[in-house]
Amino acid sequence: MRTFKVLAVLLTYPEQTWLDALDELEVLLRQERRANGNADARLSELFAYLRGTSLLTLQESYVATFDQRTCHSLHLFEHIHGESRDRGSALVNLAEEYRCHGLEVQAAELPDYLPLFLEFLSLRPEREGRRLLGEAVNVIALLGERLAREVSPYAALFDVLARLSPVRPTPAPRPPRQMEEAVIHFGPNPEGVEPLLKPNSPH
Repeated sequence: MRTFKVLAVLLTYPEQTWLDALDELEVLLRQERRANGNADARLSELFAYLRGTSLLTLQESYVATFDQRTCHSLHLFEHIHGESRDRGSALVNLAEEYRCHGLEVQAAELPDYLPLFLEFLSLRPEREGRRLLGEAVNVIALLGERLAREVSPYAALFDVLARLSPVRPTPAPRPPRQMEEAVIHFGPNPEGVEPLLKPNSPH
């Protein structure tokens, strides 16, 4: 589903090359309205923000939102494993899964980077892409909640992703420590298939 690819682009570091293609990205979302739940309309404010803000401001805001705040990190396994050793083996497994399906991970990229994961989903049949998205929906929903509390224009994108999932997100437990520091788990697989994103899952 091309919607996943569009969402991946919108979540990457702002560059003029893809900002100049916002009209085309919006058209692609509009063409898949039935499948993506009117994502173009749900993301209208994000598109307006991207169009109406200077490149430098977009870049500074992006870094402040996603790169300087661990609680908003776009690296999925950071919210599951934190800095534990388990994250390394999970990253290796995920990278191997990508390669098996024709997606090569560049040396500078970590496989659990959400835009890269969404690009991978766009290469799979729609049903499978949605199923795999469902495995990450708990992390995605939590990020969306955190961004919504800060009135980030990116919050709507995470809401769109959560709606595309075939399973509803399970609320993360609230331990005594800060929610921003909590490590959570990927959601259940509705079809009983071994989750691709399960920590340390065999491949």
